[in-house]
Formats: sequence, structure tokens, C-alpha cells
Amino acid sequence: MVVVVVFVPREAADRVRRAAARAGAGAIGNYRACSFSAAGEGRFEPQVGARPTIGRVGEPEVVDEMRVEMVVPRPDARRVVDAVLAAHPYEEPAWHAYETLGLAEL
Repeated sequence: MVVVVVFVPREAADRVRRAAARAGAGAIGNYRACSFSAAGEGRFEPQVGARPTIGRVGEPEVVDEMRVEMVVPRPDARRVVDAVLAAHPYEEPAWHAYETLGLAEL
């Protein structure tokens, strides 16, 4: 399994979660669209050449964001990340993915 993590403005979090679930993320046993979210502050400063959705070039910005995490089978991970990025409102979304260990690997 892979955990896909994305940082998204609070108002766009549901849209990103739904896109990830439609692409195959969040299936755990008999449950679908499972995710975890935690609130936080995203901080960035757009540079020359950026086209920020929020904020202005050259000015520091703080945004109320959610960290959204969902599990996905390894073969489906690229499709999920592509769906997350397509649904995300930012020009350059912050995200990462990491592989997990199951009970058989422990």
C-alpha cells in the first residue's frame, strides 16, 4: 500500500478527497473513501513567474489548509496522485507519497 498525502486549502479539501476516492484511494476492507485530515497553516511566498491561486508574487502568504491522507494499492498510486493534482486548486500543490508495511511484512 501507499499513503498519498496532500496539503489543500480547507474549502477545496472535499473536492480533492472525492477525486482521490474515485481514482481508487481510501479502500480499507469493506469501507471506501476512507481518509484522515488534520488542520494546519500552509505558508509560501510566490516568486516571479508564479501564477498563485491565493496570494501575490513576492508576498508571504498563510492559508488555512488541510493535510489529507488516503491509502491506495501501489498499482493505483499514480492514477490517484494524478486525480488529486487535477482536482487541486493550486498551481504547485504540496504532496508526497510513501509505501507502508502490512502485517505480512512485520
